[in-house]
Amino acid sequence: MEASNVAPTPSALLNEDRQFLEGPRRWWDEILRVGRIVREFVRGFAALQFAGPCVTVFGSARFDETHRYYRLARRVAAAIASEGFTILTGGGPGIMEAANRGAKDVGGRSIGCNIVLPHEQKPNAYVDKVVTFRYFSVRKVMLVKYSQAFVIFPGGFGTMDEAFESATLIQTGKILDFPIVFMGSDYWEPLFEFLRRRMVPEGTIDLDDYERLILTDSVDDVLDRLKQCPSCPGRQTNDRIQTRRWIRRDWAEASRQHRHRTHHAT
Repeated sequence: MEASNVAPTPSALLNEDRQFLEGPRRWWDEILRVGRIVREFVRGFAALQFAGPCVTVFGSARFDETHRYYRLARRVAAAIASEGFTILTGGGPGIMEAANRGAKDVGGRSIGCNIVLPHEQKPNAYVDKVVTFRYFSVRKVMLVKYSQAFVIFPGGFGTMDEAFESATLIQTGKILDFPIVFMGSDYWEPLFEFLRRRMVPEGTIDLDDYERLILTDSVDDVLDRLKQCPSCPGRQTNDRIQTRRWIRRDWAEASRQHRHRTHHAT
């Protein structure tokens, strides 16, 4: 029987991941999985190498374009993209789509780091570049590694995971002290109250950890935090954007010539 070239379905991949997390597997299976994870990291690094200074937008996939949070995310992303930042999202629907769409509204650049799931999610129509991942851990690294700020819109478990991983990385000094802005004060205020009234007094976080988080509904507040951030490398000027284009062009030409030489050598 000939080997099938059909890619595994999202459900099959999910089942395989579930079995892996149930406990130890055969040693060779574990090694193969490590290899797949490494390849996914390498592919992500290659795809995002020239992304430029990014701002990552997190939020729920469940809001449609009529929802006020969707509309707010679209406005915020448009304003950030107008300042020369690349918008980086999970690439799916809801808040992610709104942010990518906002960047597109003003001719800005946006990238989606999509995830393979059985019930969601397909890349939205507004990303300039999409990179699809199988592993949440790899995807989260990409959403953090290339970002100089994080804007958190209302969301569920995934959004909370992403928000607090970003906060933890800053708290522990793993990344620089980039802005973490929560948008939607009516949604997030109970969380901020818990942090302020329970976690700070109990000593599980420091007051500085709490004060690092910004809660606002204002687009101008987000832009001000980006402009005031001493850790941010700065917005992309036209010269920097043009330089990146030259680098990508030269790299593509070098790759084409290498393939041409390899083809003739064989």
